[in-house]
This record gives sequence, structure tokens and C-alpha cells, in this order.
Amino acid sequence: MLLFAKVNKRNSIVKCDFKRSSGCHLKFRLFYFLSCGAMVRKRRTDLPGSSDIPESQEASAGRGGGQRPPYQQQFLQSPYGGRGRGHPRGGHGGGGRSGGRGPPAQQYQVAGGSSRPPAPDLHQATQSAYHPAVEQQAYGGASSSQDPGPVGLSDPTNQIQLQQQILPASSKSMRFPLRPGKGINGTKCIVKANHFFAELPDKDFHQYDVTITPEVTSRGVNRAVIQQLVNLYRESHLGKRLPAYDGRKSLYTAGPLPFVSKEFRITLVDEDDGQGGTRRERDFKVVIKFAARADLHHLAMFLQGRQADAPQEALQVLDIVLRELPTKRPSYCPVGRSFYSPDLGTRQPLGDGLESWRGFYQSIRPTQMGLSLNIDMSSTAFIEPLPVIDFVAKLLNRDVSARPLSDADRVKIKKALRGIKVEVTHRGNMRRKYRISGLTSQATRELTFRVDERGTMKSVVEYFRETYGFVIQHTQWPCLQVGNTQRPNYLPMEVCKIVQGQRYSKRLNEKQITALLKVTCQRPHEREKDIHDTVKHNSYDKDPYAVEFGIKISPNLAQVEARVLPAPWLKYHDSGREKDCLPLVGQWNMMNKRVVNGGTVSSWTCINFARNIQDIAARNFCRELVQMCITSGMDFKPDPIVPVISAKPDQLEKVLKARYHDAMQRLPPERRELDLLIVLLPDNNGSLYGDLKRICETELGIVSQCCLQKHVFKLNKQYLANVVLKINVKVGGRNTVLRDALSLRIPIVSERPTIIFGADVTHPHPGEDSSPSIAAVVASQDWPEVTKYAGLVSAQAHRQELIQDLYKTWQDPVKGTVHGGMIKELLISFRKATGQKPQRIIFYRDGVSEGQFYQVLLYELDAIRKACASLESNYQPTVTFVVVQKRHHTRLFASNHNDRRSVDKSGNILPGTVVDSKICHPTEFDFYLCSHAGIQGTSRPAHYHVLWDENKFTADALQTLTNNLCYTYARCTRSVSIVPPAYYAHLAAFRARFYMEPETSDSGSMSSAAAGRGASGVGSRNTRGSSSSAPAVRALPQLRENVKRVMFYC
Repeated sequence: MLLFAKVNKRNSIVKCDFKRSSGCHLKFRLFYFLSCGAMVRKRRTDLPGSSDIPESQEASAGRGGGQRPPYQQQFLQSPYGGRGRGHPRGGHGGGGRSGGRGPPAQQYQVAGGSSRPPAPDLHQATQSAYHPAVEQQAYGGASSSQDPGPVGLSDPTNQIQLQQQILPASSKSMRFPLRPGKGINGTKCIVKANHFFAELPDKDFHQYDVTITPEVTSRGVNRAVIQQLVNLYRESHLGKRLPAYDGRKSLYTAGPLPFVSKEFRITLVDEDDGQGGTRRERDFKVVIKFAARADLHHLAMFLQGRQADAPQEALQVLDIVLRELPTKRPSYCPVGRSFYSPDLGTRQPLGDGLESWRGFYQSIRPTQMGLSLNIDMSSTAFIEPLPVIDFVAKLLNRDVSARPLSDADRVKIKKALRGIKVEVTHRGNMRRKYRISGLTSQATRELTFRVDERGTMKSVVEYFRETYGFVIQHTQWPCLQVGNTQRPNYLPMEVCKIVQGQRYSKRLNEKQITALLKVTCQRPHEREKDIHDTVKHNSYDKDPYAVEFGIKISPNLAQVEARVLPAPWLKYHDSGREKDCLPLVGQWNMMNKRVVNGGTVSSWTCINFARNIQDIAARNFCRELVQMCITSGMDFKPDPIVPVISAKPDQLEKVLKARYHDAMQRLPPERRELDLLIVLLPDNNGSLYGDLKRICETELGIVSQCCLQKHVFKLNKQYLANVVLKINVKVGGRNTVLRDALSLRIPIVSERPTIIFGADVTHPHPGEDSSPSIAAVVASQDWPEVTKYAGLVSAQAHRQELIQDLYKTWQDPVKGTVHGGMIKELLISFRKATGQKPQRIIFYRDGVSEGQFYQVLLYELDAIRKACASLESNYQPTVTFVVVQKRHHTRLFASNHNDRRSVDKSGNILPGTVVDSKICHPTEFDFYLCSHAGIQGTSRPAHYHVLWDENKFTADALQTLTNNLCYTYARCTRSVSIVPPAYYAHLAAFRARFYMEPETSDSGSMSSAAAGRGASGVGSRNTRGSSSSAPAVRALPQLRENVKRVMFYC
């Protein structure tokens, strides 16, 4: 395939040629000839992974000399504007005042083929020494009159067209950074991992396409058809092969079948209903046709590090083979890569008609030790197999015969039952199954239906009595509607029983979540034993499919070399008795310490919304809290600006605004800003908390600290000390910093100004089909300390994982193309806060699955590049892009659970334990880090995978930096499980979910244009697509300016 495209826009040319390689990957090259008239041969990726470039909402005034592109005019107003001698890094600088050639444009090239090259194909930015003096020159005065346009396509419309042609499939031509050696820092030890060595089979795997006619959507029916075919023809037409089937379109064998294509006729007969009647027969035509060979040679090459791409087809075959036997077990319910069964452990009630089932997760993974089978224990919620009447009684939590159903009851029942399978109980052994589509609006006694062509009507009550001899008791209840919604069947609730084995996929309430966590919480030695027993129970050595395909699984957990990194020294204020602190087993406290930078609270007040708290108790709590703030090193005025008051929760908005107005009247005109609002809430406060945060942070511009009623009465000193930590960072203070940061001894980070980003996207809960996803990005605002983070939030399309608002362009009628987005705003904010321009970027990205690595990197690294270039055309700080994963199934256990030197109090491995060998990727730069001490259950290490590294981190440098940062989390005196910037991004995204109006959070959205006007500015904004076909996303309300400056999300 050959495709050629040209786009001309202001003397810029985009030239693309696509050639299909033998491996069916697209090769592509992008050449950018910008208006400066010169070209630098500098290579990097510039391929967003999306089909449109949404527009930003930011617009700022511009000025400057000479004829400049609109982005340059905006740039001159930012702290990045300036006349100078170019970029401090050699080869990247532009001319000063000379009117000659501007800085060269860039050529981007990404090449690839059927396998990735041995070295990275994308440009890694050059390194040079950091020169602060040169940097200051580069950011003063006016720019050259002939600066180039922004890096990348100057016209978003043209970029959309290209993106629709350049799909993420071509990202396979990239290569993630190779492992730069293994780390050596820390105390060496041995840990066990829930990975079991799998010997690579030496057989040829063959794939066959399966076509079943008539087509059915049920995997169960498909499997039944193929199983019948194997039973009938294995010894003859299938050449004694035992195939593995994925339930859809693919069938795999260990060796070839004796035909290339063959058609079979299969008849399925329904089970005996016990009535002695004729059983239903269904005929199917099955065509099996050879498709391909799964190349295990390439898999072996990949495991040896001699091939870059993991052959996913071969791994998929192995997974399917090992899933075949448990899938066939009648009591096992497959969910994703897990299997659940009532036989695998005691079922525990979760409330409201739900129960937990135990199960296990199973997946084949390529690792340094070869193929590994990852096994972990799991639990999830299932619907109890109860009579529907009993289920409804549990759901409503009352005797259902006591009083009629209310409208609210009907809505709750309908929502809970829709989509559930039931079986009828009034026909003896004939347990016909149906799926519930709804409830009737009429009571059962009022329902009639036509029984013949003459229009004779009969009531449901009468029909069941005459036909089945069944007398309906609950005639005042609605019937279940089952089957087709156009021609529904009516079934009284009391003749239906919920079919066993139906997973509950909707959102659990708080009570159910607590109950499920209690079930899943296992001490490490218990979990390890269950995992070992599961492997033993699965008997892979006797599994006929594993034997057929030559797969051998070790029965023992992998023994892995690990290291325990030392905890970092933390710096506190010199006025405290303890100026420095060395955490012990991931923990410390604030005794004899004062925060390193105390925030100032000159004006504050308190509102009590908990009716059980008397005014005197509220005032006493505030007095104790203020005293703790002062003791901890904050500059806190003892008396509130207006007195503490109590109010009713239903008066929230009115009281907040009235109290804010009263406070403003008391403050001097030059400083009318309420520094802090303390709020006392009932323990069960429903939407009160979210509404309060929305009003305070987006309407009034107040940072608030909420405290629950139960803590007000206890007045626990430890609790008050923890609240002080949150208050201090909310008002602009810092609790602690790394001592090595102050002495400039952190490798890479301390060498030159570095900004550390954290990013996350949170998606709506299952069932909320129209709610937007929320993206959040935070960035450090202090260097060299890297402790204080500013955060931005953005609404984007439902379940969109790529962060759309990292970089934005939009058309302004006066300025033309305007550039903005989250990255640009945070870079400018860093410059204002530190007086320095970031020379390095470290980007920790949370919440990305392995299948999204390429897509996210291509899109978001490109956005980072463009955001930097929109500030200065040759501004390209070196970038390290690291994905942080917590939703994986690797667990690490102490080699000896009884050795107190190798475990913490909870029995988990020690904080700081890092693994970068054996169970990690065969060649790429990744590691597992357990940075926190366990509290209960089994600790889950965080998995860090480096997707891009221009800063040339060593394994020790990145592992130590990541571990040390985990001790700087602001909200507690413990090291945390994931790096704080990623944690803060998650908190900010979670907070922004409260900003959605309750009545519109699940449906409806304003037009994208209108939304854009309401969400411009730093802090919160919406995503506007530049394609008219993109669905509109409702904007988040805008954060107030004074809230944006602090860590409000803590």
C-alpha cells in the first residue's frame, strides 16, 4: 500500500508516505518544513493517538515587535518571553536581534517495519551542562522578529486529516527504552513472587478460523457446538488433535489438522426437562479453515531479548489453552482473565441480595526468566441465586408483604433486576431461563393478555391457576417483563428464581465495598498459601489441553532477587527539637517537629453542619485544632474572623455565601480573602461534602477543611496533627522536604531545573454511560525541593483515556491561532514560582494498561512537545515518561515469613523493596517497587514502566528518586504506595467529580462551544473537540484563582 499526502499552510509542508512492510506494520515519515526557511534534522515522534485535536479554552493578550505568528504574540506576555542568545543547550538556540534566519525547524521521522530496530528510532534530546546565567539571558527582552511557528502542524484541521490516516498501529515502529542495567543500591534479599515458570513448548501451533451458521452471540452455545464436534470427530476428521477454542472465531491445535478447510454439521439437543416431551434440536453448520501458524520461534527470540516486539498471537494461544479446562468446568464462572466458583471458598453475603465469590486470576506473561504464569487470588460480587421475592426483600431491607410498593421501591427494583437471568419454578424440572427486561406498570391482578385471534382476554392470575394449578399470592405486585420488549412475556415474581453465577457489574455501595474488602483482605502468608493451593488444585501437569500443547508449569512460586532501598532523610524546620528525621519502616510522626514551611492563616472561620455537635464543642475543637497548627509551625491567628456558627445541611449554599459575605465585610479592602474555612460534618453526610467543595472552590474561592463529627468528640492528638498536615499545604505551606533535595544531591533532578508531572484519568462508575471522564495533571512548583504541586482538571469524553487537554489550539478572531493547555499553564506557573525554566520533565502517568502504552505515549508525549514549543520554538526540555500501574496481579512475599528482619508488622515485605529482575520485562526498563509499609492484607507493589527516557536515568537513579518521593506525600507521615504526583493527580480528578451538578452528572451536556467559555483558565476546563462530529462534553466549573495556587485537593 502506498499513500502520499501534502498539506500547504503558510509555506509549511507536511509530507507523508506510508508503505506497508512485510510485517504489515505501517512505515511512516513526517517531514515538517516550517516558515523559517531552514530545517534541522532532529528526530522525534509527533503522532497523536487520536483522530481529532480538541481546542483549548485559554486565550491571553499578546504584543510584540515585528510580524509574528499569533502564538508568538501570546508567548511574549508569558514569563517565557524574552530576547536572548537562544537556548542554553548547544545547537538549539535561535538568533538574538538579527533579522536573518531564525532557529531551524525540525524534521520528525519515525521508521519501522515488521520488527523494531535494535536502537530507539525516535530522537532523544541532546544533553548539555546546565548554565543558569545563560538561561536568565534567554528569558529577557523581546524575541527575534522572525521566530518560527509552533512545532508541529500549524493548522489543527490539517492535523485531524493526518491523524485519521496515521493510526496507533504504526506506533509499533517505536521502541521503549531498553533496561539501562539493573540497580545495585540497597540491601539485597530474596522474595517470592506469585509467578510460576512456564516451559516454552516445542510444538507448532496452528490457528483455524471458525464460522458457525446460524451465528449466535452466546459463547456458551458456541463452545457447546465445538465440544460436540470434537466429541464426534476428534478420532477421525480432526486427526486425534484436541483443539483449544476461544468461544468466538478462532480454534488452535498443536500441529496441523488433516485438512485446510472442512465443513461439519452439528446438532445440539436441549437437556431433558423431565416431562417426557420432545426435546428441542438445533442444527449448525461449522466451517473450520486454516488461518495461520503461531510462531513460537519469535516468542523465544523475544524472551532472549533478540526481538523487540512480543508476538501477541503466540501469547494469546498459550492463554487460551490454559483457560480451556477451567472454562469447561460447570461451576466456574469466567470473568475477564479470572475464574470464580462457589466451590473455591465460602460465599459471604455483601448485603442487598449480593454475595462474594472467591476465585483466581491467571495470565501468561513474558518475563526475564522466560514465560511466567501469573496466579493471584480474587473475589468479586455475584447476585445471590434467590427466589426473586426474597431478593427484593433483601434489596428493600423489609418485609415485602407489610405494605404496598412505593414508586421509589419500583424504580429501585427495576434498576436492580434489569438484565438478570431468572428461571421459572412452577413447571417442575423444566427450568426455562429468561432475561428480565423490566417491570410492568400494573399490578399482577390487573394484567390481561389476548389468548386467541378472536380477541379473548384472560388475566395472568387466571392463566396461571388454570394452566399450572399455581395460585399467585402477591397479586398487588408487578410482574417481571422478560424476553423481547416489543412482545413481552409476563412472569409473576414468585415463580422466578435468579440463576446462579451472575456477576454483579454495577456500582457497589459503601457497605458492600467494606464487606467485600473484609473478605479479600488476607495476610501475606495466607494469600501465598491460597495461591500455592490453587496451582496445586489446577493440576496443570494433568490438564489434557496443557499436555496436548506441551505446556509445563512449575508448581513453585518464583524466587526473585530484590533489594530494600534505604529511607531518605527528611528535613523539618530548624526551630523544632528534631530538625531532621529518618523514617523507620516507612513511618514517622510529628512529635518534636515543626513543618519546614508553615503556611499563614490570617482569616478563618468555622461552620458546624452536624446537629449533634453543640456550639461549645465546636468552638473547643477549633481552639484545639488552631493550637495544634501553631505548635506545628504555622502562622495561624487564634480567633476566627467571624464567630463559629451552626447550620442545617439543607441550608448549605445559603449559609456558605452569607458567612463568606460577612467575612468579607470584616476584612480590609487590600486583602479581602478568607484563608481557611473549617467545616464540621455529620458522619453520614451524603452529597453534603461534594456540594461544599464545589461551592467553596469554584464559586467562593475558599479552601476548606472538613472534619467528621466522630473526630470532634474524640479530640485525638494524632488526628489533629494529621489535619494540620492537610491544612498547611492547602494554605500554601510545605510539611517536609527531602534533605538531599536541599543539598542538591538527587541525581538528574538536582543537576538542573526539573519539573515533575503526575497525570491520571478517572472514569465514571459502571452504568453511568453518559458521564464524562475527568483528567487531572499536577506539576511540581518548587525546585530543587519538588514537594509542592499545582493541579489542573479537565472533563473529557466518556471513557477517553488519552488526556485531551494537555495541549490545545483554537482560533481567536483577533489573535488567530492561540495555543494553550494544561502542560503550558503548568510550565508557566513553574517559571513564576521558581524564576527558572524547566530543563527536564519527568512525567509519571497513572492508570494506563499495557495495551494502551503506545497510544498514550504517542499522543501525550506529542502534546508535551507542542506545549513546550508553543512557549518558545526551540524549547525542548528532555522528557522521561513513566507509567505507574497499581492494577496488576503481581504480589511479593517474604522468603521467610517468620524472619522479623525481612517483614513489617503486617507480615508484608519491607518498604523500599524493589525488583527489576526475573519477573520483569525481558528487555525494557521497568521495575516493581513496594514503597509503603503494609497495614492490613497483602501489599501490592507499584509497577513502573519507562516508555521514554531522554534524561538517561540509571536504574538506581530512577528507583531511588521514585522511592524517596513516596516519603514526601503531604497528607500523612507514612511513605505511600505510588509516587505522590500520580497520587495527587488521582485526588484532583476525584475532587473534580464533585464539581459535576448532581442532577446533570449522569445525563445531558451543554454544547462544546458554550462549555468552553465557562471553563477557560488554569485549574479546570472542558475538552473541546475540533471535529464537529465529536460529542459535546459538559464543562467543569472554573476553579477560583486563589484556590489554583495551592494543593486544594489534599
